[in-house]
Amino acid sequence: MLKIYNTLTHKKETFQPMEAGKVRMYVCGITTYDYLHIGHARMLVAFDVILRYLRASDYEVRYVRNITDVDDKIIRRAQENNEPFDELAGRFINCMHEDEQALNIIAPDIEPRATQHIEEIIAMIRSLVDKEYAYQAENGDVYYAVAKFNNYASLSRKNPDELLAGARIEVGESKLDPRDFVLWKTAKEGEPGWDSPWGLGRPGWHIECSAMSTSCLGNSFDIHGGGSDLIFPHHDNEIAQSEAATGEKFVQTWMHNGPVRVDDEKMSKSLGNFFTIREVLKKYPAEVIRYFLLSSQYRSPINYSEENLQSAYGALERFYNALKGFSVDKQQAPADSAYEQRFKAAMDDDFNTPEAIGVLFELAREINRLRDEDEQEAEKLSSLLVRLGAILGILQSDPAAFLREGSEDIDADHIDALIAQRKQAREEKNWALADKIRDELTELNVVLEDKDGLTTWRIERK
Repeated sequence: MLKIYNTLTHKKETFQPMEAGKVRMYVCGITTYDYLHIGHARMLVAFDVILRYLRASDYEVRYVRNITDVDDKIIRRAQENNEPFDELAGRFINCMHEDEQALNIIAPDIEPRATQHIEEIIAMIRSLVDKEYAYQAENGDVYYAVAKFNNYASLSRKNPDELLAGARIEVGESKLDPRDFVLWKTAKEGEPGWDSPWGLGRPGWHIECSAMSTSCLGNSFDIHGGGSDLIFPHHDNEIAQSEAATGEKFVQTWMHNGPVRVDDEKMSKSLGNFFTIREVLKKYPAEVIRYFLLSSQYRSPINYSEENLQSAYGALERFYNALKGFSVDKQQAPADSAYEQRFKAAMDDDFNTPEAIGVLFELAREINRLRDEDEQEAEKLSSLLVRLGAILGILQSDPAAFLREGSEDIDADHIDALIAQRKQAREEKNWALADKIRDELTELNVVLEDKDGLTTWRIERK
């Protein structure tokens, strides 16, 4: 039975969807004003694997991940660039999709954008105003009245009184309670805006997700996910808005992925340790980044470092060396083997990818052991390794191609010619020349592997 850690209850719970066999899942997506960074990659990969495993477990999943395409950051960046906000957002949406494809992220079934759901946002705000959970302030903005909602901050478990003591009203705000948060912002000169009962304006960030999630999945649904940095105030505010508006429990299971640290420090632009996905892709294959992000259980913090990325690269090379030379057919993989049972047991334990990867390593070691003893059985296990790897979104590349990653600057024809010369030298028992050629290839970081009269090569990374 699948167990998932529920942030709301702080414990693992047996997963029981609201409708048998069907899962409705919403994940807070990207605010599109810049390139995606490694923290975004952590969220994308974590919930991609959750989606893959739910579907592999025969659940019918309706997956929604939103795009915030209007907010203060987008407007500010567009003004700095002297370009329309929607053009800037659209450009970075395209970049986001490119990065997702590189990381082998399955596209959501629905990808709502805030600007496409203004009508639903206004309707939810109107409901909150009518029920006196919200009010229009003197400056024209509409605020949510936190004091009206019982059990506010139940997700983060923050004390409302302490929140009140630590809160303050910023310049330009006219809310009645420092804890209150904006639902509708009056448009300033030069800013985008939409007509509403409260004048020309735009939605606040928190209300966007409440409106988009409920319009796509209903008033109550199974899973809501996102980064742990969203627990407070974003997800606490979503609960307050949604449940006040609908009168129903908003979400059954809350899931949050852990943060990315860089060399054991918090990732931050101010610290100069901030990496975009595109920057990292210039140094490492996308599958290496994905594997690195799966090497820690999704709720745990993960430390980004060159050492850990190199370790991930080496791990994938061991897998692909095990797979090399076999013809893989996922349909011919043995069903319900002990390996698969242990893999599923790990994933059923709150998607424990490190333990699941450990099972894959056991499988790879057995493939290597059987390679010369029982090639047919080794080939079947190779197919199983690839099939299980697909659930994690890894091990789907051609082994020879992966093992030659980084060889773009090497003339493959030249390597093949040297190998042919070495073969001829060996046939002529000219061992000195054969060794000289091998040494020349070694200087190029080319590793030769001789088997059954054939010589293959791969790149050895330094």
